[in-house]
Amino acid sequence: MPNKHNQSQLEMLKEKLSKAKAFAIVNYEGTSAADQVKLRGALKSAGAEFVVARNTLVNLALENKDFSESLSGMNAIIFSYDDEIAGFKQIVNFHEEHDKLEIKQGGMDDKVLTAEEILELSKLPSKDELIATLIARIKGPAFGLVNVLQASQRKLVYVLKAVSQKEN
Repeated sequence: MPNKHNQSQLEMLKEKLSKAKAFAIVNYEGTSAADQVKLRGALKSAGAEFVVARNTLVNLALENKDFSESLSGMNAIIFSYDDEIAGFKQIVNFHEEHDKLEIKQGGMDDKVLTAEEILELSKLPSKDELIATLIARIKGPAFGLVNVLQASQRKLVYVLKAVSQKEN
C-alpha cells in the first residue's frame, strides 16, 4: 500500500505535468549541489522548474510507457511553464557549459521528444524574441510612413512629385 508521502508526491507531479507546456527528463548524476542550485536559478528565471522525484512515481505520473526506458538512474524532470522552449534552452546551455547533464527524453503537446529533438528545439528563438521580431517587422513600414508624413509639407510635395515622375 502506498504511503502518504508518495501519494502526495504523485499528485504534485501530476499537477505540475498538467500545468507545464513542456518537460524534459534528465540524468543529473555527477552534478554537485552548487551546480544544481545554479541550474535551478537559471530555470526559475526562464519560467521552468527542476524537480527530483522517484522514477516509479514519475512513471505513474506520466502514464505513458514511452518514457519507461528513460526512467533509470538519477533522474530529474524539468517543467517549462511559461515558454515551451525556455527550459530546454537552459538545460542545453548547462549541459554544454558543464558537460554533466544527460538529456534523455521530453514531452510537449502529447508528443514524445528525443534528446536530439530537444537539442534542435533549444536552438529556436524564444517566444519573446519571436514577438519582438514580428513587432519590428510590422512597425518598420509604418515608421517610414510616419517619418515622411512628419516632414514639412514642402518636402512631402517633392516626394509625391518624385513618385509621380517615377511612375510616368
